[in-house]
Amino acid sequence: MRRTKMVCTMGPNENDYGVMKAMAEIMDVARFNFSHGDHEEHLERLELLRKVRKEVGRPIAALLDTKGPEIRTGLLEGGQKISLEEGAKIILTTEEVVGTKDKIFINYDKLHEDVKPGNVILIDDGLIGLEVEAVKGVEIHCKVTNGGELGERKGVNVPGVPIQLPSITEKDVEDIKFGLAEDFDFVAASFIRSADAVRQIRSLINEAGSQMKIISKIESQEALDNIDAIIEASDGIMLARGDLGVEIEAKRIPQLQKEIIQKCNYHGKLVITATQMLDSMIRNPRPTRAEVTDVANAVYNGTDAVMLSGESANGKYPIEAAKTMASIVEYTEQFLDYKQFKTRMVEKTVYESIGNAMCAASVTTASELKAAAIVASTLSGVTASMISKYRPITPIYALSPSQVVTRQMMLFWGVTPIWARRAETTDELFESSIEELKDRKLLKSKDICVITAGVLSRLQRKQAPTGTNIMRVMEVD
Repeated sequence: MRRTKMVCTMGPNENDYGVMKAMAEIMDVARFNFSHGDHEEHLERLELLRKVRKEVGRPIAALLDTKGPEIRTGLLEGGQKISLEEGAKIILTTEEVVGTKDKIFINYDKLHEDVKPGNVILIDDGLIGLEVEAVKGVEIHCKVTNGGELGERKGVNVPGVPIQLPSITEKDVEDIKFGLAEDFDFVAASFIRSADAVRQIRSLINEAGSQMKIISKIESQEALDNIDAIIEASDGIMLARGDLGVEIEAKRIPQLQKEIIQKCNYHGKLVITATQMLDSMIRNPRPTRAEVTDVANAVYNGTDAVMLSGESANGKYPIEAAKTMASIVEYTEQFLDYKQFKTRMVEKTVYESIGNAMCAASVTTASELKAAAIVASTLSGVTASMISKYRPITPIYALSPSQVVTRQMMLFWGVTPIWARRAETTDELFESSIEELKDRKLLKSKDICVITAGVLSRLQRKQAPTGTNIMRVMEVD
């Protein structure tokens, strides 16, 4: 059983029913990239996803990935690419002009306020490099340090320079509102630079009365500077290594990946490792050996999920890419040191709350008794999340009466989510959970299972639902 989850990006490939159904057999979360396409296009794919997830019997979650703020170059004379030679001079201007080899337009109207001589400006994912020599009004005079062919509307990065762009654009707000109306389970917020931006999105979600969870994408040095506050404000983190690798030196990525995954693990927050994981499979039926190692290392680091982008959305081999990633993950998980991982988590977090202590105890008990399962009854998904962070080798089955929570738990490491009716009493909760798992042939007679839940005592009946506060060991009849 694969424990590390898979996020696959939807694109033109998934317009095909057969491809979508094959992907639904493998992926746990479907990512909709709102940097491309319109609402109508995304809705068509979402409706197809809804259809196939019923057919395959898997509550696959839907994740809306926002476009976020961006800086781009403008149009070029005659629509033709221009050649920029190393050492040449070029002017960037925030005044709209048709671009030439001497001057090009940048769509961010405060760029001239943010940069100063000596700053580096990168264009087209870093393929073209410029160094700022002078700023004169709205014009930024630069020297080409790394030449190349420049096309229209290419992305611009200014590594290490705080920019004044809003974290959430008007388009993002409209897209999030669309996602709320269509019951998306997650929003992956692009170019998050501070916890304030996360709180802004949280307000939109709360106003709509939604349970949508927020995954903050880490893509800049500013985000790294504020990483602890961003993790605390978010439900999860996505390591968007493509843009991050342009903003900072690429050599820093492996260590930062390890550190951020560990921080998320300690705080019980979701973490997705993304970008270029099997990039060569956009064109080729087999991955490079370096890509295989990259996926495996993310698993060893402790990521909750790994992600496919262009490989699944518009590559030549979407199904093969998904199967390959699943195979790498499942093989690698055989060699994880589950005991060491749990020990490290306990040292960091077990005494923070009753819930943490109960969930850690359930993992220890299941391991000592060689239990067939840890069963979590949960309204919000928190119990399942807390058990998941201890990375038990024992299968985790999480039962919830909420369809939304059931789908969201598809992203939790090691958790198999199951929708179940809400029990009225503690005894009914335990008995119905066992029966549900027996019916699904996930448990059999004589199996030992450890059940966790949050229940109220008679003195607490008028309070809101409580956190995890009970554990019971049962042998299946």
